[in-house]
Amino acid sequence: MTVTPEDMKKRTARFKDLSYSTQGYLDTRIPAHERNTYNVIGRGVTEDPKLAPAITDAPNFNLTYIGADPGKGAALHDHPTVEVFIPMTGQWTFLWGENGEHEILIDQFDVISVPPGVMRGFRNESDEHSFIMAILGGTDSGSVSWASNVIDEAEKTGLRLNEDGTISEIEPA
Repeated sequence: MTVTPEDMKKRTARFKDLSYSTQGYLDTRIPAHERNTYNVIGRGVTEDPKLAPAITDAPNFNLTYIGADPGKGAALHDHPTVEVFIPMTGQWTFLWGENGEHEILIDQFDVISVPPGVMRGFRNESDEHSFIMAILGGTDSGSVSWASNVIDEAEKTGLRLNEDGTISEIEPA
């Protein structure tokens, strides 16, 4: 197989050129869960239908960057795939269990692998905006399942989860 420099450019994502979504997921308008989502390779389980990945030609592999301010991160959720996290900067707490009753603090470049179907969430414990990488397998990594209280809180912010696993604005009555 021959890969030209032009071919490799299509398979290169430069951080400075990445687009991100401030509402990549249902929970991102809830103040404690505000964060930026960057789809680097594949769509993963992102719920914002407008957030295209920088590298699309990577079957069975998804890589996402998440950036969050101190004390912010993802609400409890699960999905049908293993999810691997690696802090790129800062320290992050991972919560798991039906009510987030378990937690572990991980440092920059540590790795945590969360099994499929386990309720999980995470929070930036650093004093500054920090980044974490999420890796998922599968061309179709499924959809996120949210804890019921997250769905209720998100509806109060004007977001709803559609049947296809994407999010949209709630139409005013």
